Amino acid sequence: MILCIDSDADELSAAREALEAGGFRTRGAGSVDAARTALAEVGPVDCLVTEYELPDGSGLGLIRETRETSPDTACVLYTDVGIGEMDTEAFGEVIAEYVPKDDPGSTDRLVDIVEHSLAFRSQTAYPLPDDEDARLATLSRYADDPAALSASLDRLTELAAAQFGVDSAAVGLIESHEERFLSCYGADFDSLEREDTVCTYAILDEGVTVVEDTMSDPRFSDNETLAAAEIHFYAGAPLTAPDGRAIGTFCLQGGEPREFGERDRELLSLFADQTMEQLELRRRLRETEGADE
Repeated sequence: MILCIDSDADELSAAREALEAGGFRTRGAGSVDAARTALAEVGPVDCLVTEYELPDGSGLGLIRETRETSPDTACVLYTDVGIGEMDTEAFGEVIAEYVPKDDPGSTDRLVDIVEHSLAFRSQTAYPLPDDEDARLATLSRYADDPAALSASLDRLTELAAAQFGVDSAAVGLIESHEERFLSCYGADFDSLEREDTVCTYAILDEGVTVVEDTMSDPRFSDNETLAAAEIHFYAGAPLTAPDGRAIGTFCLQGGEPREFGERDRELLSLFADQTMEQLELRRRLRETEGADE
């Protein structure tokens, strides 16, 4: 989905028609506020195509807002305002493609830039779920105020480490570019680059992911982060939200290769389910408190 924003109805229509002729689905908005409403309704979009000057703000400001919650969104300024006329300093290091409207063949150029931006975005060093944008939208509902859960999650990870006899246990949320840990027992992880975590692969499966020996698995044998942390065994169960999307994992790590039987997998899934229940309860409490304000 591509969200196009322009207060000029004719220009907006022309941009959308060109993109739809190129095979893209589009949605239009005439202002920053209308774009925010559209994003709230549909969740993260693949690409934002926006005019610089909008009646209630700046296209660059909207791009910055979007990137704060969805860093991988491709963004294009499609405008008749020259770069020298833009207040770029006010928006820090906001990076976007630029297509001048008044150039010959500007709509064709716009389609080419969008295709290139989306192709480049998909070239990550790790696999992505097919529903990655929707998954991140689901995650955003649970990612606030993790400290409120820390004590109860710490008890779960400590219990899991003892139950399975492993060096460490953790609860992590898989964000756009990193895994952020809500609780770690037996390890000192705050966050890790997503390409360095086994959990990146664990959210691709509905069941428990087990890597009995990371050093003999071609996906992880050259992973310097795992080697430095002396992680040779991994088991992770996805934290699955009510809509069926995995937002993170409940995982175990060990310093020695080992087997992990069917009963162990069942028990680890129960730990993940209990964690997800607590996250869901906290989300509902936040929403109730927000409605009462």
